[in-house]
Amino acid sequence: MDSRDLETGVRSTLPSGLACSRFSVQAEPPARRLQSWRERVGHVMDVHPVPEHTDGSFHAAIDRYDIGDVVFTDCRSAAMRLERSLARISTDKVRNHALHVFLEGGVEDVSVRSLARQKEAPPSARVIALDMSQPVRMRRNDCRVLTFFVPASLVNDVFPDPDAIHGRVMQPDTPIARLALGQAATLGRDIARMSAPDAEAAVRASAQLLIAGFGKEARLSGGARAAARAAMFGHVRRYIQANLHRADLSPELVLAALHMPRPTLYRLFQHEGGLGAYIRHLRLRHAAHDLARYPHMLVTDVAYGVGFKSPSDFTRAFRRAYDVSPQEFRASSARAA
Repeated sequence: MDSRDLETGVRSTLPSGLACSRFSVQAEPPARRLQSWRERVGHVMDVHPVPEHTDGSFHAAIDRYDIGDVVFTDCRSAAMRLERSLARISTDKVRNHALHVFLEGGVEDVSVRSLARQKEAPPSARVIALDMSQPVRMRRNDCRVLTFFVPASLVNDVFPDPDAIHGRVMQPDTPIARLALGQAATLGRDIARMSAPDAEAAVRASAQLLIAGFGKEARLSGGARAAARAAMFGHVRRYIQANLHRADLSPELVLAALHMPRPTLYRLFQHEGGLGAYIRHLRLRHAAHDLARYPHMLVTDVAYGVGFKSPSDFTRAFRRAYDVSPQEFRASSARAA
């Protein structure tokens, strides 16, 4: 992640040596506050108003701390609708993971398309993980939310495929969730007074605890078993990536090529929605990338290049996954560039 991708306000260094930036819309005229927030913070996700704040009562402020390869933010804001679209993803460089912890308020109406399937979060989720390389739409209520923007390598310690954490919600009444919420709340209260080394240790510990909690919800375990799963998953993923262009690529072909037991392979991809869904998801993501990056490439060539058997099959799958046709997506990507 480029450090500018999540820029918020004027940077400063606290007496503790910690890098911090702060931004608030409070000094703006009421009619300009939402637009000011969009201009300074909303370039990663589209910000849409909600009826409650069309009268100019919108408010928002954010503190951001750059801590090694992790960005930690503390945001207080009015209700808003947020969207990270496939078109936006195709034109920016944000590829980290966001772990949201709501100390006040929550998020609802969450819609993600993860691994070619749609998931809905329960009402007013308080702890939710997002993969910034995948689309999401949601409504955030009046809230105070702490967010850990972490690299995929940190998620990979628990999830064999970091993409699979997208849209996962941690149930707030579990012991690990209560511990994670308490630790995050303490961090939000004390971070401005911490030394830079203490802040880095605390932020990483909180992020790792959150990831472990999401892993427990997904029934993944740590230690040697997680390492073995990650190694096997990497082996399978490399094979799929190398053969994605083949129209005959299927779970059966992978089984035959890698000589893995069927139950082992299927368990490995169970939390991905199945191996077939994983292959389809990768094809569609590669296709979206090609559509945005190569505007003069025929849609037919894009379809065959990622292994679809026909352009019509590709168009149906693309529309089913992303609610737009390949041609419409390409046009929206060109406008977002």
